[in-house]
Amino acid sequence: MLIRRIIGSTLIGLVALVVIAILVWRGDILRSGLDPEMPFQTYEPPPAADYAEASAWALRDAGREDGAAVFFIHSTTYDGGDHWNAPVDQREAEIWLNRSVLPNHAALFARSGALSVPRYRQASLYTRLTIREDAREARAFAYQDISAAFDAWLARNPDGPIIIAGVEQGGELAARLLREQVGPNEVLRARLVAAYLMDSAVPADEYEPDAPLPACRDRAETGCVFGWVQIREMDEDALRRLHRRAMGWSDRGGLELLGSRPYLCVNPVLGARTDRRAEMREHLGGANATDLEWGVRPAFLTRQVSAQCQDGVLRYSRSASDVFRPTGSWADRRKAPSYNLFYADLEADVERRLHAWRQSADGRSARQSNNASST
Repeated sequence: MLIRRIIGSTLIGLVALVVIAILVWRGDILRSGLDPEMPFQTYEPPPAADYAEASAWALRDAGREDGAAVFFIHSTTYDGGDHWNAPVDQREAEIWLNRSVLPNHAALFARSGALSVPRYRQASLYTRLTIREDAREARAFAYQDISAAFDAWLARNPDGPIIIAGVEQGGELAARLLREQVGPNEVLRARLVAAYLMDSAVPADEYEPDAPLPACRDRAETGCVFGWVQIREMDEDALRRLHRRAMGWSDRGGLELLGSRPYLCVNPVLGARTDRRAEMREHLGGANATDLEWGVRPAFLTRQVSAQCQDGVLRYSRSASDVFRPTGSWADRRKAPSYNLFYADLEADVERRLHAWRQSADGRSARQSNNASST
């Protein structure tokens, strides 16, 4: 009897230790399951898309035809495991894109323009959970698809106002696009209504007032960059993870840790680069549009959060509504949120800047006509 008790107690103790170990190292265990377990240097990526074909686009010219042309780069939708970079037709990634990303983060731009969203060989979620060199190379690899898609998109949209937007991984790739293809091009800079780098850590020093593409300083400015990375107030663990992993583009097209470089923070409620706190009464509304049919405008929950840029990070208050709480699997909760806290604020911002761009363009056209007639 005594031996049985000892054996029973030992087994209970072992089970308890296993449970505790799983709870403590659960993230590491799940993350390791997403590791492709092959060097990126010997990895054979899946085939590239042909951006002349409609099948290479999740959306192509969807939305308002008389507005701006919008180039939108979606966030991470592929977890990992089999690949460093996802095939463009990976089924589970496509489901998440259509269920969550497009209705929550892309659809708001369709009210102001013709929205195009390329499918691309995105870096897996695993590459965003580690700072190892393989992961950095996979993230940089994805840019070649974005660059090719952008060239094809410009060929279809040779003139008129343009908007560039990206979320999370998409914002990171959009930042490189701005740096290498838009900033140095005077014609594209003049066409740019604004660039939106949503929930993306990008270095603030690249968007100073004297930069080719400065940060947005007020609600009516055009040709500017509107970017932020968001962390809920009191979530210091998430803040520490951000500081450990935040990366920016080097001059050679690689990713390097930002270290002590501050992040760009344009407050999405205020539409300006400022450290003033946006109060709940100023919040136009968030939305959870997951599973909403394309083209249906979501219902907004107004006055849900306050938000303030603190040391380059947008710190927002907890919402009282359950619809703005992370749900889903461990991997799903580490992707861009399956809701948009600032949906209505961003929708209004895009409309406002497009109107300002048109007024400015009309003014330029009138001045050019006057100059031509006077000569």
